[in-house]
Amino acid sequence: MTEIYYIEDDENIARMVKEYLVKKGYSVSVFRTLQEGKRGFMRQVPELALVDWNLPDGKGNDLLRWIRSRWVEVPVIFLTVRNDTCDIVAGFEEGADDYVVKPFELEVLYSRVRALLRRTREVSGRYLSCGSISLDKKAMAVFYQGEEISVSQAEYQILLLLMTNKGKTVTRESLLLQVWDKNGNYVNDNTLTVAIKRLREKLHQPSCLKTIRSFGYRMEEDAWIQE
Repeated sequence: MTEIYYIEDDENIARMVKEYLVKKGYSVSVFRTLQEGKRGFMRQVPELALVDWNLPDGKGNDLLRWIRSRWVEVPVIFLTVRNDTCDIVAGFEEGADDYVVKPFELEVLYSRVRALLRRTREVSGRYLSCGSISLDKKAMAVFYQGEEISVSQAEYQILLLLMTNKGKTVTRESLLLQVWDKNGNYVNDNTLTVAIKRLREKLHQPSCLKTIRSFGYRMEEDAWIQE
């Protein structure tokens, strides 16, 4: 099901939009502040974001700038009152895809959402994230706080397996089998230990990469978020 994030502090508007889009077959998560929206993105990247221009802890383009520094192709639609439309120009310069002026007809918003999703399919499946780490499967690239990190093929495959199974422990045996042995390249157990050590160093010792003693490793969200 297509996942949409709606960052909006007005509960009534958020409820109406969510109910309408859910009836149209979308999954909608509502966040009331920029920080809540960021936490949502860190858990899972949606296929589209609706962002109110004025939020309790900042402007919509602050969130857009943060999104674009990590996930360039995620479509973003601003929702704004008419007096803010001049400021929206700055939003487009930051990379917004569209905007809708409040008050708006739900059918109009729905048509904009559909049109934008047709142009940007399968965005959420392309990205994986955990804490300050993100992975672009299409580009086969790894990022820390939005900056690309150079990793080896084995390091990339390890991180891909761990992030694909975020929240689950991946055993050392499974990592050795899927990263090395499947190609007929047998290696000893110490090879994985060294690869994990190098990966941690390149990613600035991320607290979300956990060692599960005697079993393996697990990617797990932290309680806080790097702004």
